Amino acid sequence: MTKTAFIFPGQGSQFAGMGRDFYERYDTARRYYDTACDILGFDIKSISFGSDEDLLKDTRYTQPAVFILSVIISELLKEKNIIPDITAGHSLGEYAALVTAGVINFRDALSIVKLRGEEMQKASEINCGTMAAILGLDCDRVEVICNRNDAAGPVQVANYNSPLQTVISGVIDGVRSAMIDAKEAGAKIVKELSVSGAFHSHLMNPAVEPLKAELTKRDFRDAVIPVIPNVTAEPEISGEQLRSLLVKQVTSPVRWSDSVETMKAYGVTRFIEAGPGKVLKGLVRSMNKEAIIQSIGTVDEFEEF
Repeated sequence: MTKTAFIFPGQGSQFAGMGRDFYERYDTARRYYDTACDILGFDIKSISFGSDEDLLKDTRYTQPAVFILSVIISELLKEKNIIPDITAGHSLGEYAALVTAGVINFRDALSIVKLRGEEMQKASEINCGTMAAILGLDCDRVEVICNRNDAAGPVQVANYNSPLQTVISGVIDGVRSAMIDAKEAGAKIVKELSVSGAFHSHLMNPAVEPLKAELTKRDFRDAVIPVIPNVTAEPEISGEQLRSLLVKQVTSPVRWSDSVETMKAYGVTRFIEAGPGKVLKGLVRSMNKEAIIQSIGTVDEFEEF
């Protein structure tokens, strides 16, 4: 029996103009975007639909923008009776997964995402850091490289994206020292990322308590379908456990590679990436060439699907 997973992208998948086509075509999209503007207190439509890529890269705007579009696409799929058996999201994408699984409603999730983006931006200003992608080395070797360069400035693995794609995060000097080391170790690609901070590292600690306080205010229910949290990469349905893992997620690595393996073991043969970009499609494809993988981030892609 074919099982379907909805998977949701994180920060970095955004593109200028995203969501405009859905807003112009579907009542559901208009309803979500109009509600979002009221919750956020700023015009996320003009930021998402506009052409200012630099503005959209601001963490405070990127996170709500990606989340809103992801939820809209998930809801439109459900309206067509395409229902997932399990769900997961990459970093920020976990919030869309939780909405899809019925753990938290859209309004509460967006309020949390708004605060999360603001607090992560503040943490980035308090603790300057950076991130870098390393391709072509296995994660064990990257971990050794991080430990070896920790004296230059704390650096750690932030994303286990696939067996041969890892992202590191931390203090600028530590990350750049590790980048040199990775190149010498034979990495095919080593690239510093254009990000505003060292996400999924200890440098995000200032964001933890404000996020925890906000999460405590919100109603979390048990999931109607399993969710694969980034921190454990194991199926979870407990609302309270999923809430606590969101706190840990801010400073912990995203175990996406393990998450994909978990979904495969669960029997998933079809992955639908709901949201902007095609990053997750590429990662899943590199690990599971037999799976059906479709990305839906535009109206044309949705209607073709």
